[in-house]
Amino acid sequence: MRKLIETALVSLDGVTGEPEQWADFDDEDAAYSMEQLGNYDAFVMGRVTYEKFFANWGHVVGNPYIELINAMPKYVASRSLTDTTWNAALLGPDPSETIARLKDQPGKDLIKYGNSRFDDTLVRDQLIDEFRFWIRPVVARAGQRLFEDVDTTALHLRLTGEQRLENGSVILTYAPR
Repeated sequence: MRKLIETALVSLDGVTGEPEQWADFDDEDAAYSMEQLGNYDAFVMGRVTYEKFFANWGHVVGNPYIELINAMPKYVASRSLTDTTWNAALLGPDPSETIARLKDQPGKDLIKYGNSRFDDTLVRDQLIDEFRFWIRPVVARAGQRLFEDVDTTALHLRLTGEQRLENGSVILTYAPR
């Protein structure tokens, strides 16, 4: 059985939105990200993330990390999209049911980048098996906050791992209790 793992870049002041504006990646970050990406064989994402990632990465060549992302299947939750490109498929009218079926299939884990409104559904239906919060040593000051617009009243997490990077970032792994 596969797990659904959510990885989110988070500033010291809790911002997750627009990380491309405040989360600079160095060689250590790139190596760690590439290593982690090898543990997954598909992405789960909401429409906004899908559209943003496709616009930023969908046509990039020459970057091994982005090329690996471009080649991976993507499963998109959307009420407004009717078709997709970029190796993507819509999750359909019941994204939770479809994700549960995907998790039951053999293969590597599923990855979701970022924290979004789609998490309200995923948290409610207890579909996220691990959260990895990549705390960056920066203050973003403004932007979407971690778990903004997500009902977390039933979400209880326990710390299951931590990794410190030389650049001051800390990656905290949590699992629902």
